[in-house]
Amino acid sequence: MDILDEVKTCTYCAEHLPHGPRPVLAVHPKARVLIIGQAPGRKVHESGIPWDDASGRRLRQWLGVDDATFYDPECFALMPMGFCFPGSGKSGDLPPRPECAPKWHDVLLRMMPDIRLALLFGQYAQARYLGDRRGDTLTETIRNWRTYVPEYLPLPHPSPRNQIWERKNPWFAETVLPYLKEQVAQALS
Repeated sequence: MDILDEVKTCTYCAEHLPHGPRPVLAVHPKARVLIIGQAPGRKVHESGIPWDDASGRRLRQWLGVDDATFYDPECFALMPMGFCFPGSGKSGDLPPRPECAPKWHDVLLRMMPDIRLALLFGQYAQARYLGDRRGDTLTETIRNWRTYVPEYLPLPHPSPRNQIWERKNPWFAETVLPYLKEQVAQALS
């Protein structure tokens, strides 16, 4: 069994998953853009297709790509912090399971040597990959995005719930999104 089959059949934290394990990710040795998000939501858990929801549609708009390009595994690697839907809490989905990224991320990253752009969506990805370098808040981290590139580009989660955050932070649409689209286009060319 190769590593990807092993990940897709993982049951390591099954006892903590109210809807059972169903790892959802897409990685390929030739992928050029890496997207590290949080964890699949209920709809993605049901479909088994990464970013197959309103957040994913918004994400593709931010990236400036169509569905065919986004789901081409040689273009985009889609690797959340937790590969399975963690369940729902009082104010949305629960955080990604903490076991997943330490168990699988490093081995998966080693199999993708052609990554040219790594995008960190949300606080969990930013905590793991930026560590002490990140700001005190998500907004501060994203406002200081230039300090992390070219290694990483921190971004808010593209959930429609974050539209309020975008309205409060117009600089994001004015400066970060154009840079993001430009970098994605360069990485895929």
